[in-house]
Amino acid sequence: MKEYLLVVLALLGVLILGGLSLVVPRLRRRPEPPTPKTEVEARPEEELKAPPVEAPPSEVSTGILVEPPPVIEAPPAPPIEVPEPTAGRLVRLRSRLSRSQNVFGKGLLGLLSRDHLDEDTWEEIEDSLITADVGIDATREIVDRLRERTRVLGTRSVGELRALLAAELVNALDPTLDRSLNADPKVGMPAVLLVVGVNGAGKTTTCGKIARVLIADGHTVLLGAADTFRAAAADQLETWGGRVGAETVRGPEAADPASVAFDAVKRGIDTSVDTVLVDTAGRLQNKVGLMDELGKVKRVVEKHGPIDETLLVLDATTGQNGLEQARVFTEVVNVTGVVLTKLDGTAKGGIVIAVQRKLGIPVKLVGLGEGPDDLAPFDPAQFVDALLGTEPLARGA
Repeated sequence: MKEYLLVVLALLGVLILGGLSLVVPRLRRRPEPPTPKTEVEARPEEELKAPPVEAPPSEVSTGILVEPPPVIEAPPAPPIEVPEPTAGRLVRLRSRLSRSQNVFGKGLLGLLSRDHLDEDTWEEIEDSLITADVGIDATREIVDRLRERTRVLGTRSVGELRALLAAELVNALDPTLDRSLNADPKVGMPAVLLVVGVNGAGKTTTCGKIARVLIADGHTVLLGAADTFRAAAADQLETWGGRVGAETVRGPEAADPASVAFDAVKRGIDTSVDTVLVDTAGRLQNKVGLMDELGKVKRVVEKHGPIDETLLVLDATTGQNGLEQARVFTEVVNVTGVVLTKLDGTAKGGIVIAVQRKLGIPVKLVGLGEGPDDLAPFDPAQFVDALLGTEPLARGA
């Protein structure tokens, strides 16, 4: 009996524990409150599919006004200048020879128009010509011919005396010399012009003016800046070329001048220009090393072909010293023509005669001012006419 009671109690314990295990988990699982819907979930489905509306710029601005960067426009290229025609330049510039006119026109014609031409008068005429840098030999020849012609022809009027003097001066300038610039290209090769001269003669400026003369006559020109010793020379030449649309070939400062000259001619061949104009460094004629270097420039350039023209720039104010300069340069590079600068600033216009008589080299261009087109082709008759002027002269006692 006692054992039976224990079994019953054990079964009741098992049943109670099993029931508790089923009830307790359900008591722990309390239902969670419903999650509130968000604003996006509360919107209709059609509204969710609509494209987003961008806020206007003013609404998203930070409050700081941001301006777009300014557009910087490149400065316009300077217009290409058109040089003045070369024909008639000497006539237009005749007034620039006013100081020389005082010697030749008023001085010589005043002496020749005296009623009595004695030995003292002829000596005064000689002195005037020598003072004007005509040179001793040329002066004696001119005076001897004038004495003979005035004696034989009996010429006495001022007009007739002027014609006689003009004829003798033109004859002394030798009008038969070829004064044209050899600047026309050959087949596949441009004409090459080498510009040489001493320091201070205005060589680089004159080189720029020569380019304007060639362009005015219808040539296309390329400039070679072979003056590599003077820092501003290449810049100066490039400025002259840029004004008339001519390209300039240059090298670094202190580069080999011969190399720059060679490259300039090569560039001229590649671009098919008519004329290559090479500016060289100014040098003193008594500096052997510098003159040898000039000879090297000539030899290197001639690897492309012969140089067509070598122009020596002379300062008219140097007078007879210019003859020595011309002689040495001629020996080194075979000068073919002279460009006489600053002729408007001197009364010694006779240097033109002296240069040609001593060297047999024609004066091809004369500088009569500082303007870009004040370089004129030289014509003996027009030059003499400008020297003598047109003012009427009174008869001397």
